[in-house]
Amino acid sequence: MTTTSSSAFERILDPSGRADPYPLFGELRRTPVARQPDGTYVVSTYREIVALLHDPRISSDRRNLGGPDTDPGASGKEDGAISFIGLDPPAHDRLRRLAMRHFGPPHSPGVVDGLRPAMLAITTELIDGIAGKRRADLVDEVAYPLPVAVICRLLGVPQEDEPQFHAWADQIVETLGPGEENRAERERERLAVARDLERYLGGLAEERRRQPGDDMLSGFVTYRGPEGGMSPEEVVSTAVLLLIAGHETTINLIANGMLTFLRDPGLLDRLRADPGLIVPAVEELLRYEPPVQLVSSRIALDDIVVAGTTIPAGSPIVLALAAGSRDPGHVADPDRFDPCRARNEHLGFGGGVHYCFGAPLARLEAQIVLAELVRRLRGPRLVADPPPYRPSAVLRGPRHLLVDYEGVAPA
Repeated sequence: MTTTSSSAFERILDPSGRADPYPLFGELRRTPVARQPDGTYVVSTYREIVALLHDPRISSDRRNLGGPDTDPGASGKEDGAISFIGLDPPAHDRLRRLAMRHFGPPHSPGVVDGLRPAMLAITTELIDGIAGKRRADLVDEVAYPLPVAVICRLLGVPQEDEPQFHAWADQIVETLGPGEENRAERERERLAVARDLERYLGGLAEERRRQPGDDMLSGFVTYRGPEGGMSPEEVVSTAVLLLIAGHETTINLIANGMLTFLRDPGLLDRLRADPGLIVPAVEELLRYEPPVQLVSSRIALDDIVVAGTTIPAGSPIVLALAAGSRDPGHVADPDRFDPCRARNEHLGFGGGVHYCFGAPLARLEAQIVLAELVRRLRGPRLVADPPPYRPSAVLRGPRHLLVDYEGVAPA
């Protein structure tokens, strides 16, 4: 470990550097495994991160630290359940299988693609809503409303409750992340908000038990198979996780994408001329401007040697995904956005058993929204560059993205 690497990570956590953390991530990579003053080990190079994501000696269960659970999907109750993102196999695998049964292959292969018409209709309505203006906040008016509408539709949340859902998720997200600053206060705030959210979801789940629908929450409460079903606590913890992971990250992916495109008029022209380019462009965004920058919930179960450094058993580990995806040892010219990049292997959705559950949904949402914004906005220009960012170092994205434009093309 070097002092430079340690100070680089501390500066990455500092909200004042949120607009461009990538030089700091480059500085961090000089020491692939950097021990921090609090005993946390930060891993920042691609090969080492991938190895740890697949290493069974790395736990995602914060209870292995011996302290309070800090999983964002935890119930916050003494007898509550932890979401599967905060569990290790086999408990993780069982709960993830039960959730995936109602979301994707092999049992529900058409769920995500079946949402395509609704996603396009919502996107069209949102862009129509800014057609009579010449300035819009693309975060508040486009990037946020679509993902929250989609995840609420999937879970079965009434449309009128969507604003409250977003407020709860936003409050929880702002309390997450590594670092000792205000940790106890952040944990208290997170648990207080989580309890409100859990009470709401618990009540909604009870309604679905009495009168099931065709939504995921109904599937969670009614399905019983060879592995049994979800307990009431597991239903709530899984729904909380899907709410946060299902829309907060996608908001950032869309906002980061439009910011990247607007900074390069030539790229905008290419995307307009070749609409199919949006698919690899979204993949490159996941590498270049990932919405999830850090994974801070890993614990070493044994002494592990990584890049010549021994991480002692019981140590907390942070995986700097954003640093790994721009590792020049893995990808050529990593600080250049290239929508035609060949073999684009990145860490935008993590990896291993915890590979992002909602990756197919996030990809499709981003492709639809970004394609429509590129196609329909005429002469878009950034009002401020850089825009204001949210303080979170874990889920990074603009809080607002003000754009001036000459008009909006018809749908």
